[in-house]
Parts: sequence; C-alpha cells; structure tokens
Amino acid sequence: MKNFYEQVYDLVVRIPAGRVMTYGQIAVLLGKPSAARAVGYALHLTPAGVRIPWQRVINSQGKISPRGASDIVHEPQLQRLLLEQEGVHFDLQGKIDLQKYLWEPDAMSQYEW
Repeated sequence: MKNFYEQVYDLVVRIPAGRVMTYGQIAVLLGKPSAARAVGYALHLTPAGVRIPWQRVINSQGKISPRGASDIVHEPQLQRLLLEQEGVHFDLQGKIDLQKYLWEPDAMSQYEW
C-alpha cells in the first residue's frame, strides 16, 4: 500500500491541464479530511526528478496559498504564471472561479490511487 505522500502525487498527476483541485479536496478524496496541510507539505517535499503539476493545487478560497520565504521553487508568481499558461483565469482579487476550473475526479476512479 502506498503512503499518503505517494497517494497525493498519484492524484495530483491526474489533474488535467487547465483545471485545479484544493488541498482539502485532495485530503478528503484520500480519506484524510483533516490533512489539507499535509497535502501541501507533500507537494513541498516532492522528490527531485519527479514531475508533479503542483501548480494545479490551490486553497479552498480559489487562491494561491502564500509560501515561506525559503520556498523558491514553488513561489506564487510562478504558480500563477503556470496556471495562466494552461488557460486558467484569475479575477482582480487573484481568485480562480472554482465552479469553472475545479476538477472533481470520478468517484469510481478513487479506487485507483
């Protein structure tokens, strides 16, 4: 059985370009509804050489979460740029319309991760 971080990675790689999921949504789908922060930490600790579309995971308000000063690789400006390149639009307050861009995987596919 895969550990929680591996399950996070398996789910995040399935998010289609131009769509997003929230940290909490991922935690719920993986059976750990109180583990939204752990999802963020898993993405922060993505192993070198592993390509994960981390930019597609945002907070429940439809915004990019602020990062620590030491997090150069996953900085908010880069995340926004990558999402915009995929066709995701932000409003003037920096929010993404979750009704339009939120990806909700098919319930039956949950058993695959």
